[in-house]
Amino acid sequence: MNTQTEQNTIECNNVIASSPNFAAVTKRSTATIEVSWARHQDEVRAAQKLRYEVFAGEMGARLATPIAGHDIDLFDNYCEHLLVRDQSTEQVIGTYRVLTPAQAKRVGGFYSDTEFDLTRLRSLRERMVELGRSCVHPAHRHGGVIMALWGALAEFMLRNQLDTMIGCASIPMLHNGVVSGDVAASIWRQLQATHLASIDCHVRPRLPLPVERLDSSLDVEPPALIKGYLRLGAKVLGAPAWDPDFNTADLPMLMRISDLPSRYRKHFLGA
Repeated sequence: MNTQTEQNTIECNNVIASSPNFAAVTKRSTATIEVSWARHQDEVRAAQKLRYEVFAGEMGARLATPIAGHDIDLFDNYCEHLLVRDQSTEQVIGTYRVLTPAQAKRVGGFYSDTEFDLTRLRSLRERMVELGRSCVHPAHRHGGVIMALWGALAEFMLRNQLDTMIGCASIPMLHNGVVSGDVAASIWRQLQATHLASIDCHVRPRLPLPVERLDSSLDVEPPALIKGYLRLGAKVLGAPAWDPDFNTADLPMLMRISDLPSRYRKHFLGA
């Protein structure tokens, strides 16, 4: 992926953030993509529309929303929204939302606080951001979009002197046409053995997935996004929570800039 960066500074919800515009040629298309931070409500609406199409249309999530066809919740007004566009169509094809420590205080906590008891992370909160609502349009699910998003996120973290990212990584409950938690239980069993964080960072789900009553012996792989996080040095913080509205099992994950493998540090940070 060839990347060119143009630096400019914008003010986002009282956070001064460097907002690089990435022009990247994807491997599967001749179209270019660009990454930017939403600066207007219509740009946020475009991200919320994509989220609705993916979460409700593909995953069958039951979303209570004030605007039809958009995924909107109370955290959105406090978040920075990162957008990837197909330059040929100007369509938003990927998005993340980012909740900073200052904005988390204003809204009363992180979204993850609603799913997990994060008490053991209290010492990290001053420099910890939450990543959420990650999604990519089905026609653009290749490495170029995700790498561009992660590059912009790494730049944001450094510019704002933040060092830790948390989030809920979702595993669909639907398996072979049947709603079941067996896949999530099996993935949790695997990652518990290989990528579990130290006990001082463990969190507890408020609505636990009943893994002890599920088949955790399936030979399945984690979703691509989770595998990507693990390659970046992320750790799992505990057992999955069940999110009945989104029809998913959610794994709590944490990633520190200092834990980035050297090849990714060079790619994203130039160091």
